[in-house]
Amino acid sequence: MDLSSYRPLFPYLENGMIYFNHAATSPLSTRVVEAMQRHLNERSSGPVDTYFQDLKAVDGLRSSVARLIHAPSPDRIAFVVNTSDAINMIAAAFPWRSGDRILLNSLEFPANVYPYINLRSKGVHVDILSCPDGRVTAGSVERALTPSTRLVAVSAVQFLTGYRADLSALGALCRSRNVRLVVDGIQAVGAVPIDVQAAGIDALACGAQKWMMSPHGTGFAYLSEELQGMLQQQYLGWLSVADPWNFRDHDQPLAASARRYEGGTLNYPGLMGMRAAVEMLLEVGTDAIERQIRLLTDRIVEHLSRLDGWTIVTPLEPKARSGIITARRNSADEARQWFDRLLSRRVTISLREGQLRFSPHFYNTTTEVDELFLRLRS
Repeated sequence: MDLSSYRPLFPYLENGMIYFNHAATSPLSTRVVEAMQRHLNERSSGPVDTYFQDLKAVDGLRSSVARLIHAPSPDRIAFVVNTSDAINMIAAAFPWRSGDRILLNSLEFPANVYPYINLRSKGVHVDILSCPDGRVTAGSVERALTPSTRLVAVSAVQFLTGYRADLSALGALCRSRNVRLVVDGIQAVGAVPIDVQAAGIDALACGAQKWMMSPHGTGFAYLSEELQGMLQQQYLGWLSVADPWNFRDHDQPLAASARRYEGGTLNYPGLMGMRAAVEMLLEVGTDAIERQIRLLTDRIVEHLSRLDGWTIVTPLEPKARSGIITARRNSADEARQWFDRLLSRRVTISLREGQLRFSPHFYNTTTEVDELFLRLRS
């Protein structure tokens, strides 16, 4: 992959820093910063009231996000401030009955747990599928379903191990049982291809600050038209209705699109940056991004396999892989020492639960991988 036009977009690289921590948060490219700065300059010293042009720009972003995840229409996209915001929006609006069940699993990040745990006050039961092998498969989910299960919540990619779920298999299973599939996509979108239609995903929640390389406080929710038709929306704002500029008609219907969930004024500076980030991802192409990340993670695995005392936690089969490689040392204290050593040598990765997590993105190089392990050993 020719990275010559993309690496200059990340100025931190000029300082000799190696950043393999995109599963935590991404550096902002100069395209993102410039887009946000243009918006802020216009609000500060230009026309000031840029609301209508901001709405148009956000609609452009809506179309780009729909392309990124293969949504049937931009109308299926709503903007949110983070993953938890999107999941809570869906969980609160679902037409629950006392005795209904939700199936989670033991691998999930808390953002994909607490919104559902909170529903216990409504008489909803939360079942936790144990995953001792670090995998959430259609087979294990099928065995855990009950006649009362109405929703399965799962991450497309697990935050700690990088395990990549077979969403198509899960989607087919859920459709066959009339169960809704709600996916946390934050560790997947921007790193691996996602096709919400082909996989039969009912809803996808995604903060954009990680693999989508966008500012904090930005993200989106995808909702299928069928699921949206089921939801009983709990919060409304002036933009939720069909004609928000008709200020005196308080009895009008809600917007037919997922825009109904946005309510009021959005984080326009952040969304301008998000638009620049998503357009870059589309320009590179999701297949090309996945190939480059696979090249880099293969190189990481190769290095780790040569070192004594490392156990790779991430599944190594291609279909179960994403942008994350996680490994552990013999003890958590030892992992902390290795982490601190890398940090002191200007290498940023994550330390999670006593394990080291490496997460490069498409603009990183195999030379950086080699240099990382050289610094680790020196």
